[in-house]
Amino acid sequence: MTRDLALLPKGHLHLHFEASTRPLTLRDLALEADAPVPSWTDFPDFLDFQDAYGEVLALIRRPEQLERIMTELADDAKADGVVYVEVTLAPVLHAHLFGGDAEAALRFLLAAAEREEERTGVVIRAMIASARVLSVELAVDDARLAAKYAGAGVVAYGLHSDERGAPAAPFAEAFDIARAAGLLITPHAGELEGPEYVREAIEVLHADRVLHGVRVIEDPALTAEVARLGVTLDVCPSSNVVLHVVPDLEHHPLPALLAAGVSCSINADDPIQFGPNVGEEYELARDRLGLTDEQLAGCARSSITASGAPEDVKARALAGIDAWLAS
Repeated sequence: MTRDLALLPKGHLHLHFEASTRPLTLRDLALEADAPVPSWTDFPDFLDFQDAYGEVLALIRRPEQLERIMTELADDAKADGVVYVEVTLAPVLHAHLFGGDAEAALRFLLAAAEREEERTGVVIRAMIASARVLSVELAVDDARLAAKYAGAGVVAYGLHSDERGAPAAPFAEAFDIARAAGLLITPHAGELEGPEYVREAIEVLHADRVLHGVRVIEDPALTAEVARLGVTLDVCPSSNVVLHVVPDLEHHPLPALLAAGVSCSINADDPIQFGPNVGEEYELARDRLGLTDEQLAGCARSSITASGAPEDVKARALAGIDAWLAS
């Protein structure tokens, strides 16, 4: 008997809000803006992906469109068996819709998430992330905003965008602000750059989780240290293929990371660009990477225990994972 992965309770910890937009919704946004519908076949370089992300952002022109994206994010999560989403938000990207006020944008998005939680039962919390290619001062502003809403919808603070030549250490002040507020520390690292960036995330930023982190496998000693520390990697297999981090899915290091004892969650990252949503990523991990149901359940456990979900949500989800394996 093959267990239904849609019935496996799971968290989705690495999902960028705007990139959760459904293809049909993207089409509608383009029609409303009287603009071409974006279409992508390949991203030769990460900068091409960043340009594609910008195309999506340019089509979001009214607050009501943000609400639609949040509604569909919650519906898609529920269909995939996701009980908890830790969605990455960058309120500054939508401040222009609220008179230039990033905090107003954040309040609007958090209110939309709360309404969808009430409607669907999917618990939604936010990770505020800064761009490592912008200034430290802007990141400090982001971290202060995240800290202000700690416990009021925001649970984590991260750092994203092009790693190449952009170490995280200069942003330590922003992460100190977030940590003092009780937020999880969740930077991207070990995607376009190698294990040394994962080490920096752990040793300098004191990361609770590392988004991606897969290139740590290139350093066996550091891989063992990540396993010993219990730092979870929020892994996105299809993203890594499309952005040329790995040559193909069969060469993805997720099985090797699990074999080394590293805690990993499975995630979709940017579905509108990369294709699969998180349920399909679990299917691919089973069918193409050969993960057993026990390993998939282990990834689901990591997606819950390493999250910022409320304790009662964690307890129900973990019991549900045990029940799924026993079925």
